[in-house]
Amino acid sequence: MAMHNRHDSGPQGRLLLVDGDEKHAALVAETLAGSLGHGMCIIIAAGGKQAADLLRDSSFDIILADLSSLGDISERSDDAVSRLVRLSDGALFVAVSDGASVSAAVGAMRAGAHDYVVKPVNGPAMAGRIGELAQRHGKGRALSIAPRSEGRSDFAGFIGASSAMQFVYEQIGRIAASSAPVFITGESGTGKDVCAEALHATGPRFGKRLVAINCAAIPRDLMESELFGVARGAFTGAHDDRKGAAELADGGTLFLDEIGEMDLSLQSKLLRFLQTGTLSRVGEAGVRQVDVRVICATNRNPMQLISEKKFREDLFYRLHVLPIHLPPLRQRPTDVMVLARHFLARYAAEEHKHFSGFAPDVASLLSAAEWPGNVRQLQNLVRRLVVMCDGGEISMSMLQVADIESRGLVASVEAAPRGDRRQSILPMWQQEQRIIEDAIASFGGNISLAAAALEISPSTIYRKRQGWAEMAVAS
Repeated sequence: MAMHNRHDSGPQGRLLLVDGDEKHAALVAETLAGSLGHGMCIIIAAGGKQAADLLRDSSFDIILADLSSLGDISERSDDAVSRLVRLSDGALFVAVSDGASVSAAVGAMRAGAHDYVVKPVNGPAMAGRIGELAQRHGKGRALSIAPRSEGRSDFAGFIGASSAMQFVYEQIGRIAASSAPVFITGESGTGKDVCAEALHATGPRFGKRLVAINCAAIPRDLMESELFGVARGAFTGAHDDRKGAAELADGGTLFLDEIGEMDLSLQSKLLRFLQTGTLSRVGEAGVRQVDVRVICATNRNPMQLISEKKFREDLFYRLHVLPIHLPPLRQRPTDVMVLARHFLARYAAEEHKHFSGFAPDVASLLSAAEWPGNVRQLQNLVRRLVVMCDGGEISMSMLQVADIESRGLVASVEAAPRGDRRQSILPMWQQEQRIIEDAIASFGGNISLAAAALEISPSTIYRKRQGWAEMAVAS
């Protein structure tokens, strides 16, 4: 039976919640009622059939559907989504996935869903997401939910207001509450460790420990004991039992940085740990149960590592449930000076100096640089400026002095004529093609997963690829 949740102030919209778990549905409805504003009418359907009956009888502005509650034995969830979308009369359709079922979420998007979220449903985040979708798809009718503010310049340790970073913030906000593994990719210096900390800090495990282990910095023969711990007497010098990183993170988050450097023999043990949630300390016969959320990161192409037999494919797909890609600094030039001013204020305070900012020509040069070392390179340069200069406005002469020991940032930018830099700007369609093709390559050629990551439909990718092929033939 459908449950109604109304407020006396009059409805500002109607939401259909499809969830076969009665207790979970009531909890989600209560959470949403407190976040979507007074007057929102929330009606619960126990499954796809009841939802279809309700849609035939009345109209809704929003449909929030748990994919596991849709369809029956003879119907797939994406077919059920397609059927409900046809009956919804243009309502916003948001699919809810358990996080482990990426293919189901992709199928829902292909079937017509406007978006998908991962369990558990976070009320405030969901309200903001609905507001954004209402704006994007022109569904403002009867919806007065305010979307989350655009253009924020900081988020859980990140600095930057570019659209690329807004997308990263949005991804973190949407998946932080889940316990599913996260796979972070990005060049060195883009902030993968900051991303892991943000996921932990904004999720339900924040009160527990975040334990980080760098797979590239620990010798191969010590890695297993660092990860899983050691039993007393396991080897010479093991005088006491010692917990490993996974056990120390019990109840919290385990961050495996540079996962691509992990030895193949240990990868099989990590895979078993992920599958069973149990571990054995080195030299111990018994097993121990732990509850951790695993976040991993790499600056290498995981598909290339798999093709080179340096990374297990089954481990990759066990870890690659919720992917996040951090853009290089050169792809977010509007953030360069936001970051530079932040670092200048931070390090000036540490060194007890006063700086008034950056001269216009310095700001222009910094914004035009390629930054091969990304945010870390910019951070180091600003710190050198603060240490080596007395204060005031950062001038070009100060920058040249501080840049001597760097990778020739100033010289490389000044050597390129201004006209050459303009000529390096690609037309919009070529930039779009590069973004889409890079996304497809990141997912090993899987167009459905690439489309879900880019928040577009797979048919859009197929259509654009056909257009690019026709342009190539014509030229």
